[in-house]
Amino acid sequence: MNLRPIKKHPLFKTLLNTYAIILTVFVIWMLFLDENSYLTHRKFNQEIKELETWIEYHKQKIAIDKETIEKLKDSLEMEKYAREKYLMKKENEDIYIIEFDTIKK
Repeated sequence: MNLRPIKKHPLFKTLLNTYAIILTVFVIWMLFLDENSYLTHRKFNQEIKELETWIEYHKQKIAIDKETIEKLKDSLEMEKYAREKYLMKKENEDIYIIEFDTIKK
């Protein structure tokens, strides 16, 4: 079998070119094997998105809590809050707690 025609093929020459081999190894190394690889960056970007979502959630919770604190500066609102959240009552008052059955049959 004669290998001469295969060696003269342009694709074969390109694949055996030293620069092409080095470039291919470099690209594979940078994409998959290096500690700063594409896969690592993708994982870090996902973590950043999750943390930004977490931060946004807590900013909303802080805004709600600040609003509640502002409302509690009024004594009537404080009394309403204590009755609703902590089931507090006045002296001659009864509290009835109504719980709804959420189990569907």
